[in-house]
Amino acid sequence: MKKHSPNPPDITDHFISHIFTILPNIDTATLLAHASETLASLNVMATDLAFQLEGSRRNLVLALQQMTVLSELLVNRALDRIDPPDSPGDAQTTSPH
Repeated sequence: MKKHSPNPPDITDHFISHIFTILPNIDTATLLAHASETLASLNVMATDLAFQLEGSRRNLVLALQQMTVLSELLVNRALDRIDPPDSPGDAQTTSPH
């Protein structure tokens, strides 16, 4: 009997484990910046979803949103420690002459 469909592709564990890959040479500040942006996006999505729900489902999504905000704060603090923001006294000003 002839087979009408081709064999599925051979998917190995090697392929599956590399679908989402972060390059090993990316610096920590870049990784934290992307994590912060991802958490900020998740925060917006969770907030939007929470306002579409009612009752216990809304409370659950709001709890997830709060955990997202906490994670975002932790990542931003770590990022600030790696690359501190300029303080107002550090800004160089030029005097007009």
